[in-house]
Amino acid sequence: MPGAVALDIETASRILWDFHLIYDPLAPADLIVGLGSYDLRVADRCAELFHQGLAPKILFTGKAGNWTNHLYKTSEAEAFAERAREAGVPAKAIIIEPNATNIGENIRFARAMAGDAMKRIIIVTKPQTQRRAFATVRAQWPEVHADITAPFINFEQQPIPTYPRDKLIHEMVGDIKRMIDYPAKGFQIPQSIPVSVADAFDFLVKAGYDHHL
Repeated sequence: MPGAVALDIETASRILWDFHLIYDPLAPADLIVGLGSYDLRVADRCAELFHQGLAPKILFTGKAGNWTNHLYKTSEAEAFAERAREAGVPAKAIIIEPNATNIGENIRFARAMAGDAMKRIIIVTKPQTQRRAFATVRAQWPEVHADITAPFINFEQQPIPTYPRDKLIHEMVGDIKRMIDYPAKGFQIPQSIPVSVADAFDFLVKAGYDHHL
């Protein structure tokens, strides 16, 4: 096809990375919701937004998931809360939801704990799960205005010793599959998948990056 990008692992991975990013403009909100994961930099970003006065409370949500079953001594939410307290967030400003095991549960359980008074929230997640969080909150918490953000980390900076680049690529590929499958189940709103993203997804699956499908 004229103009088509020649794909290799690096190029295809960056195409998925760029597609997953959202970074909404942020405004004052009722609550910051930090989605638990292997990446404590999410908690750092939540603390930063709290100190900027963007919300009076942070709700951390997460038990354990595919990547964190043996990473923390506590739940993801408790580990994130500890990190936020170390960053100067008062304990009274932190709410802990320690039972969610995936992004759908993160949103549903946070919604149940936050109650009906929430009008605007800020969801903080890893850079590469922003679009999945966007699609999930609009399906499962539609009455709230939710802005999506993440730590300002580029593709090269995202891998860490406990979560190297190969795992990152597996995760990004898996989340594209969920964007394809989950709207029919009511888990997410539909997302338009550009041809370049679909091609990169197919290339990476054929290259063996299918552990998170």
